[in-house]
Amino acid sequence: MAKSIAAERNILVLQGGGALGAYQAGAYQRLAHHGHEPEWVAGISIGAINAAIICGNPPENRVARLQAFWEGVTGDLIAIPWLAGAKSRQWFNEFAANCALLWGVPGFFTPRYPFMNYLADSDVCSLSFYDTQPLRKTLEALVDFDYLNGQGPRLSVGAVDIETGNFAYFDSEKERITVEHVMASGALPPGFPPVTIEGHAYWDGGLVSNTPLQYVLDTASGDPVCIFQVDLFSARGNLPRNMAEVAQREKDIRYSSRTRLTTDRYVHLHDIRAAAERLFAKLPKELRDDPDMTWLRNTGPDCPVTLVHLIHRKVEYEGQSKDYEFSRLSMTEHWASGSTDVDTTFSHNAWRHRQVAHDGLQVFDLGVQE
Repeated sequence: MAKSIAAERNILVLQGGGALGAYQAGAYQRLAHHGHEPEWVAGISIGAINAAIICGNPPENRVARLQAFWEGVTGDLIAIPWLAGAKSRQWFNEFAANCALLWGVPGFFTPRYPFMNYLADSDVCSLSFYDTQPLRKTLEALVDFDYLNGQGPRLSVGAVDIETGNFAYFDSEKERITVEHVMASGALPPGFPPVTIEGHAYWDGGLVSNTPLQYVLDTASGDPVCIFQVDLFSARGNLPRNMAEVAQREKDIRYSSRTRLTTDRYVHLHDIRAAAERLFAKLPKELRDDPDMTWLRNTGPDCPVTLVHLIHRKVEYEGQSKDYEFSRLSMTEHWASGSTDVDTTFSHNAWRHRQVAHDGLQVFDLGVQE
């Protein structure tokens, strides 16, 4: 008999993707509505910001705080296209993206002037085109870091040590998370400045991997887990037809961060572990303590895993600037898309009839097919 859904620990994994992050907020809203509040949230870049807001507030306040963030960073871009059609919308989106480049985004980042300063040696905290002090103030207003570290779900955010090039994860289960850890995860160069923590300077974790899925799978243990992997870039797409589409497709490939490859790898590891368990049962007792057999039996996560892909699929009018296009119109569309994809997944027969806490790794990708 299958275990109840309550026996699963819910984990939310949030990819980086700038302005597309409203999709994650919409997905979280519906996951919570369906009773899937996370016990652990892991994020990179904008995913780390959304994760901090979720983990740094009681459940009843999380959606409102996410709304406050996303309405705040789109507050100055609330116009709508005056002509219908995909081409008009493309022009509108490019205009909105260029506004962000020229004037920054409220509550997020502002340009550094004059530009000639970029040619001179600078303090490490000024090595960027934009100043992210507005983001610091926003996070301090929307995230209760005492609650996050004392009562909230486990939070893990990834960043890159600039000098070693090594990935670093800051995990509330192991250390106190501060605003610096969240900002370090989203310090994408050359736009945003490095963040220094305990003498080490960090950049955006997306430089190494734009998803924390591998970290979660490597560390998950104990009770069965249900991982909702919310991606903002799709690895699959059409062959480009022009140079603008080349830039957009390159960005999708780079920041999708091989989510499917990671998934396939862990399916294979689970298969190895299952085969080792079958072999172990056939071995004579004197061979069961062999170190090689022990290693094989410990391959992959030691708990049943359900992995659900929720992926923002590019629409016709979105281009390579979609991750810094902070219009209110696009934000509300992304939010609604995340909500719809969760509802679509949960209404699918494959989900409704799944075997909860089934041994091994179950993978669901039940949104609109690419």
